[in-house]
Amino acid sequence: MNSYPPELLAQLAPVMFVGGLDAVPPATPAAVATPTTPTAKTQDAFSTLALRLREALLAQRKVAIWQPEKAKSFQVILVDKDVRFPPRKLVSPEDPQYSAAHSPLSPLTPSSPLYPDGLIAPIWIRKHTTLVPSVFVLFMRIYEYPLQTPRSPLDAPDFERERDREQEERRRDAELSAEVAHRKKSTNERGIKLTVVLMASRRMLDDPSLDARLTYIRKQSGLDSRAALFVLSPVSPAELSDFVNSLQQALYEPALEYYTNHSKRVRRKRNRHSQVVSTYPNPATPLGSPVPARPLRPEGWTVRYEYKMACFAEFRGEDEVALKHYQDAYGMLVIMFGSTAILPPRTKRWAEAKVLADCIDVKVTKLYLYNNEHALALSHHNSHMRKFGDFSRGWGIGEETFEYWSWMARQHRILAELLEQGTRSTLSIPTHKPYTAAGTLSASQYQRGGVHALDSDAMRALGLNPSHALQHPGFYYYMAARCTELRRQRFLTAVDAEQAQQAMALSPGFANEKKVEHLVIILELYTKAYELFKKYSPAGPQGAAQGRLTLWIAYRIAQTYYDSGKFDMAVRFFERIAKTYRREKWGSMLKPLLSTWYACAQQLGDVDLSVRLLIEMLGYDAEDSEDPSLLEEDLLAVLKSTVPSSPDEPLVVDLSESRSIFDSSVIFWLPEVKVGETTAFQLSLTASIHTTITSLPFSSLVVHFSNNISPIVVQHSHDLSSSSVQRVDLGHVSSSRPDASVLQACLRWPTGGTIIFTGTMSSDVPTTLEVTRIDLTIVEGTWKIEIPLSPCNSRQGVAPVARWLSSLSPLRFTQVRRTDPSIALNSVRHRPHNIALSLSHQEPAYLDEEYPITITVTNVDERELSLMVEILLQPSDIDDAINSIVLDDQRSSGLIKGISCGVLAPGVSIVKTLYLISTGAGGDRTVDISVQSRSPTLSPDSQESSDDMTETLQTLVVPVIDPITVTQDVVYRQSLRECPGLADLATYEEEFWDDWKGGEALITTRLVCAGKWGLEVVGVQLEREDGESAKVVESSIDESGDIFPSVFLPGDEFSDISRVSLAPAEDHPTQEPIAGPGKYLINWRRYGLSLAQNGQYSPIFTSAFPLPPLSPPVEGLVALLDAPPSATLHVPFSLSLIIRNHHPSRAANITVHLEPEASDGFVVAGLRSGRLPVLLPGSEEKVTWRLIPLECGNIKIPSIRVADRRKTPATEAQPTEKESDGDLVKIIDIRLDERQVPSAPGVPSGTGEPGHAPHLGTILVLP
Repeated sequence: MNSYPPELLAQLAPVMFVGGLDAVPPATPAAVATPTTPTAKTQDAFSTLALRLREALLAQRKVAIWQPEKAKSFQVILVDKDVRFPPRKLVSPEDPQYSAAHSPLSPLTPSSPLYPDGLIAPIWIRKHTTLVPSVFVLFMRIYEYPLQTPRSPLDAPDFERERDREQEERRRDAELSAEVAHRKKSTNERGIKLTVVLMASRRMLDDPSLDARLTYIRKQSGLDSRAALFVLSPVSPAELSDFVNSLQQALYEPALEYYTNHSKRVRRKRNRHSQVVSTYPNPATPLGSPVPARPLRPEGWTVRYEYKMACFAEFRGEDEVALKHYQDAYGMLVIMFGSTAILPPRTKRWAEAKVLADCIDVKVTKLYLYNNEHALALSHHNSHMRKFGDFSRGWGIGEETFEYWSWMARQHRILAELLEQGTRSTLSIPTHKPYTAAGTLSASQYQRGGVHALDSDAMRALGLNPSHALQHPGFYYYMAARCTELRRQRFLTAVDAEQAQQAMALSPGFANEKKVEHLVIILELYTKAYELFKKYSPAGPQGAAQGRLTLWIAYRIAQTYYDSGKFDMAVRFFERIAKTYRREKWGSMLKPLLSTWYACAQQLGDVDLSVRLLIEMLGYDAEDSEDPSLLEEDLLAVLKSTVPSSPDEPLVVDLSESRSIFDSSVIFWLPEVKVGETTAFQLSLTASIHTTITSLPFSSLVVHFSNNISPIVVQHSHDLSSSSVQRVDLGHVSSSRPDASVLQACLRWPTGGTIIFTGTMSSDVPTTLEVTRIDLTIVEGTWKIEIPLSPCNSRQGVAPVARWLSSLSPLRFTQVRRTDPSIALNSVRHRPHNIALSLSHQEPAYLDEEYPITITVTNVDERELSLMVEILLQPSDIDDAINSIVLDDQRSSGLIKGISCGVLAPGVSIVKTLYLISTGAGGDRTVDISVQSRSPTLSPDSQESSDDMTETLQTLVVPVIDPITVTQDVVYRQSLRECPGLADLATYEEEFWDDWKGGEALITTRLVCAGKWGLEVVGVQLEREDGESAKVVESSIDESGDIFPSVFLPGDEFSDISRVSLAPAEDHPTQEPIAGPGKYLINWRRYGLSLAQNGQYSPIFTSAFPLPPLSPPVEGLVALLDAPPSATLHVPFSLSLIIRNHHPSRAANITVHLEPEASDGFVVAGLRSGRLPVLLPGSEEKVTWRLIPLECGNIKIPSIRVADRRKTPATEAQPTEKESDGDLVKIIDIRLDERQVPSAPGVPSGTGEPGHAPHLGTILVLP
């Protein structure tokens, strides 16, 4: 930005003049002061106050280009209190021609620097920022009468002294008012706000006459009533800062009004000039007479006024208004530059206008950035460079001139400096990332117009032009450096043309261009770009990509150092850059770097570095336009004409990260061999077809192998001739060979030539065979250079097709189809052991038994082997399955390991029995059996033992089924026990069992032999587990006698009936079943396998089958009919009906109706229709009839109906309760009482439906 006037670039702010702080006059003359008056101390306090005021005011706002803050602050300038303002016009106001006169800076004033056609001079900005303020703050001391010596309180007042004090204060106040009025007159002429700050002591602030004195001073001096007069006493720095802020707040509005009045005045002038015709006639002048000066055209006046209004708006802090006026001024400037008649090129006014256009562009760009409109800012700046680039071509300042590139570099640099200043403050550089929501928009949404739903920012993100994306400042510093390089190239072309005395039009600035240090500018710009690129490099892959650009800038810095002759600095940069380029394989960028680096080494005289660089450059192919033997000749010339820096030590050139001189590859014919077997290999070195190395004096080649195998040395023989493909036999390579072998061969590679080294390798121990390194040695004079090479390296970075030389004459290769890198390795392994593993068992297995599996391991190898067995029981996904295995003395639910089988001689077998125990549910069980064999001479924990180990695996799937399947049926019956009374003392005993509510359950259990094999059942028993709610009363198995042991073949069944009494507790949940009060224990073993080979019985296994959970029906009201199964003709018998109320809380009103018919075969005596007493919860009532049978046979019991007559509750429609017909109660014939399925939860099973007749049995009447 130093290329432009700072006045045209700085951020404008309201200007405040502050006077009276240079020297504070004493308020009390020394001659009048008494000895006791602390004059010196008071004077020091006001001096300190003035000093602090100067510091506080000057610290409010600094002159800067980037200041986006909108705080109400001023640019403060300290002046003398009698400072004079520059005249508005050249004549005095009393002159009659004052109204027609113009400003000293107007183009209409002959003495003006802009006369006659200038636009805007920086001095106009300087006038409004340093010479003319918007407000004037004047600091003055108010007079304070000296203090009187303290007297006694009893003394009378000194009225004479008081009168003198008032007269002196009035006289001093009149003088101060006259001085202020004089200053007020000069500020009023300019419309400047004058504010007076009177400095007084704290004692004066408490003086009651202070208000009257201030009123007198304001009226006499003509000060405004608002924000024109302040009083300040010496205060602390914090309070002083508050005063300065409040002072600025109070004067900010008058300052804005001052600049608003200026804008209005300039707008009126612009409107007057806009009505003038925009073309001026060119007056005819006689030949030979001087061309008269042309006045400023209306377009120029428009630029002038628009620029002034923009500046005044910027003074007011109205950025949007300023931006509009700056754009209008810039647009009119572009129109003026479009006509050479208005602005002839290469004139003074043309240069001034061009500077003004550049500065306006900076202003517009800055105002856009203030509002975070990055795209608009960059677009305007790019448009400015494009427009004036087109103008420059028309002016004869095109891309072929250094002036064009100087201007372009200046534009990029000023944008970079502006962004750099902004980022130090509030500006944030945008991040340009893809708009994710746009990527999720489907094709149908595009067709339906879904794209219109996206905002403009999203639409721009769909396809962003990189030139429209604002970058960080380093990018524009880099562009400025590139343009400066082009500027230097054009300048050097002009210098060459001047020296050659060619006919070439040199620009007026050519002489000044010779004084420019181009390389210094380029270095400065590249250095700034480098630092900023490092600062803004993000983390991650994107940061790595920008890191490469940072390295490229570092390379340009090194190139500039080279051009400027600072070769040592260039070498430092080259060393750091080359490390990354080598590691990331940037060959196209590394080659020119090496060339320049080699030139620097030549200039520095570093022969070792020159040799290293020349050898490294041999790995990069020469271009089509280059001589392929040039590098070889340069290397030979250096070796023959120089000596190394250390003749006694070889020079090692490490090319591990750089591109190698040769394409090298290693191929093993077999990927794997056994110990003691031989494998063939081939090592090939192929020279480049684009670079010549035929004359390089390679003296030897050393091939290094793995596993401490001695290397093979191949020395160059001059007696042997070279060919395009040579074959060198290395013989057999093994660890038993004591010393390194020395062979003879021709180590000269023609262009594109290949030397193939062939041989065989073997090992007596398991290992990996490979070629680890190749060392080439060059010997020339006193030079000895060692070049380590990788055995598998491709110069192009892509692995070549593996080819095996099968014939030299004729030349024939065989393609080896094997993946890399295994093709360059050969694994030597132990021979596997030969172990036979067999399993025998009789499937399926039964649950709850120890299922035997016989494992037979046989050593069929020719060596003695140490065997170890491991068993793994795979986890099962069967519910409730619990499995385990037993082998020898180890038992586990998962893994048994470390079962030693000892050392087996060849042909010897060993047998182990594995037991599988399965419980829970049936299904497949999976067992993995592993037999590990090792040599008995090795320790099991050694690494060699783990290598010489063979594992034989076999997986066994065993189906497991139930030996016995069980089905159980449950029926429920009502208890016939009478309901215990409330006063029954037996109910309070612990052993009392009340099954009146729960009843009984009959459980029928059927056991079926379901397996493939028969079972010998040794015993069956019901193990009782009586609980609080259920107990087993009796079981038929208890009376079965001694029928066990028994043999059950597949399909045979055995049944048992058990009776369970139920007495659920009152707090027992209705939905929760009652646990079965016992389980069946069945002791069994397989039939047919009961006797072992030694005559003993096989073990007995036990299977448990629990009784099912019991859920007795939920009963409410129920009627139990007790009738005899048979009767005798004409013999009376009793018929009883028991009504029970099992409901926990509701009473019942029971009515019983016996409805005999004429066809009934009985004569009934008893209740026909009647109401029973209220049946409370948990109680019962019994009704008995006497019946006489009248006929024989199965006679139906007379119809009985039992109802619960409950009252219907009152409602709004029926305000009184009404008795209903009642709900029928279910009648159960106790002879037929068997309920298998309980009722739905919450619905009493004893509730019947209206009109449903109960099912009653018959009575057999015998004669």
